[in-house]
Amino acid sequence: MHRHRDLCERAVDPLEIAAGLEAHGVTDRTAARYRHRDVFSLAEELYARVPAVTGEPARAVPPAPVRDTETRPVWSLLALLPGAACTATAVVLKLTEGALGGGVRLTVTLVGALVAFLGLGLCLRSGPLRAPEGRSSAAATLYVGWLLGYVLYGQALLDQVLSGGPEGPWALTPAPLLGLALAVAPAAWCAHLFSVHAHRGLTGSRALEEFAAGVRPLLFGTVALFLCVLSGLLRLAELGYGGGGTLVAAAALGVLLLLARLLTVHGYPEPANTGLAAACAVEAVAPALILAGRLPGLHVLARPVDAVIEAGGTGAVPAIACGAAALGLLIHATVALSRASAHTTA
Repeated sequence: MHRHRDLCERAVDPLEIAAGLEAHGVTDRTAARYRHRDVFSLAEELYARVPAVTGEPARAVPPAPVRDTETRPVWSLLALLPGAACTATAVVLKLTEGALGGGVRLTVTLVGALVAFLGLGLCLRSGPLRAPEGRSSAAATLYVGWLLGYVLYGQALLDQVLSGGPEGPWALTPAPLLGLALAVAPAAWCAHLFSVHAHRGLTGSRALEEFAAGVRPLLFGTVALFLCVLSGLLRLAELGYGGGGTLVAAAALGVLLLLARLLTVHGYPEPANTGLAAACAVEAVAPALILAGRLPGLHVLARPVDAVIEAGGTGAVPAIACGAAALGLLIHATVALSRASAHTTA
């Protein structure tokens, strides 16, 4: 009671105390030392025994963001901007193929990319994908930039390394990047649905375990819904812009980025950065091992990468890198995002 007195004095219900205790590392085993069956039972006693702070107006329970009719159109339009910019750029390049010079086409591409990145930046600063101040880092931006760049150049890089290149122009794969840009809006809506239903569960739960049991299937459903929409958008981008790239790798990257952003938004940026860094490391190590395998006596180093490429092509490398990282983040998110403290405001 003395250690958490400030929390207990300002709490509006026992669940808020339970979420605060959980955030401070109090578990059911800790509660058992105080002869309570779980954290929520301990929180109920603290709520009953510690008087509310006097001289301050009673606070209302923060409402769940269900009817954000004022901000929802704004962040929805911002989420559509990256996909619209990439689509417009692709259409212009497709219609003017052979009519515009290389310099003009490069200018159109750079302008479209700049508008798309500006739209993405605005989308990440508002709406459900917005992380509180201090949670986003420059390292995360660098990791995401590497992963998106690998979508364009990764397979061409591996092809050149395998052939002993560089030989001739590199074959870019822009179709997956177009599909990922179109998926920003579905990602924002999936994050919004997850936040809304998690807040509903938080206000309606009477115990932390009850809340966690409801959030886990909600998280799996959100990820599955986004994966289905993303797969359709990637397929449409492939049909509209042409082949190139691996849909599995792009889909794994999309899920990885969504999970990393969800963890960052809800207060777990370190695991998100670790997952992104792990995917970048695997993608960077693959060509390095191929090159190292050409040194005398070190050919064994290239065997794992060669086996992966022989089995699934060059697209299997980013698919494994992003898929393994996404699976790790999903496992971590299943535990972290099922805590009530991940969905409460300061």
